[in-house]
Amino acid sequence: MKESGWPNVIGTLEKPCDAHAVERELQSLEAASIVIAIDACLGRPVSVGRFIVAEGPLQPGKAIGRRLPAIGHYSVAGVVNMNGPKAYWMLQTTSLYQVLRMAKEAVNAIDSAWKKATGTPAAKQRQESQIPII
Repeated sequence: MKESGWPNVIGTLEKPCDAHAVERELQSLEAASIVIAIDACLGRPVSVGRFIVAEGPLQPGKAIGRRLPAIGHYSVAGVVNMNGPKAYWMLQTTSLYQVLRMAKEAVNAIDSAWKKATGTPAAKQRQESQIPII
């Protein structure tokens, strides 16, 4: 998202927003902010490579048994690998190529949805956007 010019992105490859930082980052947001939460998750083998998009928060860390606060008014979860008995190990052995490919696909879809919803190219609108992406 950041590389595509979206402002207010929290959590990148360069500066991840891990479990330790997520609560601090949430507290730093303005109360009126609309948050779109994006994360990777595990799922059924037939779902790998697909996205789960919902109106409502995302529950980060759920696959590995972490109890973190729910995040976002909207959520996107990319199913990057199949669920298994050792969820943490499954995430650690997930193909980086798969994750990056899905990240690019998500950015393209968000850009397209923004243009369709606003009638304005995403590149122009992004500069004025106050939507934090976690």
